[in-house]
Amino acid sequence: MSEKIAIEVKDLHIRYKTVKAESIKKSLLSLKKSRLEEFEAVRGLSFSIKKGEIVGLIGKNGSGKSTTLRSIAGIFSADEGSIDIGDNTISLLAIGVGFNKELTGKDNIYLSGLLLGFTHEEIKAKYKEIVKFSELGKFVNAPVRTYSSGMYSKLAFSITAVLETDIILIDEVLSVGDINFKKKSLKKMKELINDSDRTVMIVSHSIETIRKLCTRVIWIHEGQMKMDGETEEVLAAYQEFMSDEVVDEKQAAKVKREENLLKMWDEQ
Repeated sequence: MSEKIAIEVKDLHIRYKTVKAESIKKSLLSLKKSRLEEFEAVRGLSFSIKKGEIVGLIGKNGSGKSTTLRSIAGIFSADEGSIDIGDNTISLLAIGVGFNKELTGKDNIYLSGLLLGFTHEEIKAKYKEIVKFSELGKFVNAPVRTYSSGMYSKLAFSITAVLETDIILIDEVLSVGDINFKKKSLKKMKELINDSDRTVMIVSHSIETIRKLCTRVIWIHEGQMKMDGETEEVLAAYQEFMSDEVVDEKQAAKVKREENLLKMWDEQ
């Protein structure tokens, strides 16, 4: 593994402004402007990741994991602190992120590629491969707003998989689509992750996913660093901490899906 730093995060703070919840009756009677409340999702986070590392990002719901990933990807701006990825290209694989739904799939391929730092010529050279991998066929010329969630996810995955960036950020998505596409996407993701020159960060609620894929884990709690270290050591501490937490049905379903994917992963 290279000693070169791929991602440097220093004293990162990210805040959201939200409208304070009030009853409609109270709002009408008060005749005042809605009050804005500020929520600090990430509070002074600092870490560095070496080129070629595969790092898991864990924490309970609302801890700031996805916000951190999106800030590294450039979707959110830091209110304080800094994020440095050098001259690396970077992509984020997350459901529901990244497309202009009024544009066609083709237009979004070019737009996404340009935002990832590729030239028009580089995207054009990879365009047919992206479309072929996505299995969208003629639907690539239809507006993305007409896509099913499966088609949307296939296109997002294909762009990330074919336009191979130096850094890949994965937010609870290792494969998408039907069973055949899952097998294909898992095989491709395995190739990408196993490239020693590629840096990967994975957000997941599945302990087994993190254990199998990551050599290092960062645990975020309430927007702050709780622990950063070797996978088994951090996971053991996290599992003990979370032993009394109630896991909701949606989270449990996500974990189950990822564990099923791991079985397919081993078959690749």
